[in-house]
Amino acid sequence: MRGVEDEWWPAPAKLNLMLRVVGRRADGYHLLQTVFRFIDFSDEIKFHLRSDGRVKRFGGSAGVSEPEDLAVRAARLLQQYSGTGLGVDITLKKRIPMGGGLGGGSSDAATVLTALNQLWNARLSRQELARLGLQLGADVPVFIEGLNAWAEGVGERLQPVSLPAAWYLVLSPPCHVSTADVFGDPELTRNASQTTIRDFLAGSRENDCLPVVSMRYPEVAEALTWLGGFAEARLTGTGGSVFAEFADPAEADRVCREAPPKFQAVVARGLDRSPLRDKTGDW
Repeated sequence: MRGVEDEWWPAPAKLNLMLRVVGRRADGYHLLQTVFRFIDFSDEIKFHLRSDGRVKRFGGSAGVSEPEDLAVRAARLLQQYSGTGLGVDITLKKRIPMGGGLGGGSSDAATVLTALNQLWNARLSRQELARLGLQLGADVPVFIEGLNAWAEGVGERLQPVSLPAAWYLVLSPPCHVSTADVFGDPELTRNASQTTIRDFLAGSRENDCLPVVSMRYPEVAEALTWLGGFAEARLTGTGGSVFAEFADPAEADRVCREAPPKFQAVVARGLDRSPLRDKTGDW
């Protein structure tokens, strides 16, 4: 399906079902092993083309300036790369919390790149677009590829994985976790033994960032403790959102209704693929 101007495009959240930090490159980037899963909880983005070459943003996260916004940076990167003379008005309807480890900014960037690749007629392949998106962040390629994936490297080496049906209760504390601070913490484990997809499918679900995040952010530790009273609670990415898996959506909804009001609580279905990929199809 080809997207059209002035319609809403999805920018879905993801969960990291596990996360290992297995090394560090010479440039300081950490080497990871993780599993990305898309969930049906999304930001939404609308595009209106401009003929004057300007990129303007409307809405978005409070406190994030236009030049810093990954959605704007993505548009300007594609504009420069493709050589188009067109611009765009980008309207952002934000739902995914900042600093939650749910990939909101990276997902916004991926949706902007994917949509404008069509609307500006840039004609980049999905693989070219993913390589371009890597300049904006290590998580951007998986949102462009749009498939649940086992990931290695800095998160850009992707292998699609099939995951069972599940529902997740996602709990977001009132704090913004800094990924840079977590990865810069001297207490972070950086030499975990490498694991395998088979180990993950057998139940190995550790997140090496959890001890550091829990120590630095008491609100995250509190959310983990509360949710852990109902099911196994895990941290997604570097946090601060935490989640638990449920086979029964009614049970997830019941627990969600009991969540303390200080936490943003959302029940989301695990998806087989991103709704962004469903919208654009395979190209």
